[in-house]
Amino acid sequence: MYAGTRLMTGDEIADAVLEYCAALAEVGTAETVEIPVLTDEGVRASARLLVGPASQIVAEDVETSFDELVDSDVVSLLRSRTQSHRPVAASMPRDADDSESAWIDDY
Repeated sequence: MYAGTRLMTGDEIADAVLEYCAALAEVGTAETVEIPVLTDEGVRASARLLVGPASQIVAEDVETSFDELVDSDVVSLLRSRTQSHRPVAASMPRDADDSESAWIDDY
């Protein structure tokens, strides 16, 4: 639900929108996104959303006879935009020999 309107989209798309909203809220900014949605008749359409700190978006599961709406390009774009607001430092994965005991000198 967005601004009092129910929009039907795919699970992965909805999750990506919610994560993006959270990232925008963390940095106190708003942006516009366009996502695919299904009309009440099951026809694919698009919706433009203004999302940010004041967004009140609710995702809920619904049962429908329509196929799951999938758009990997939109999900990738949203995840990329989310990541741009959440930069992280690179780190090296630990290997099996990287235990605390491996760092203790034998004196």
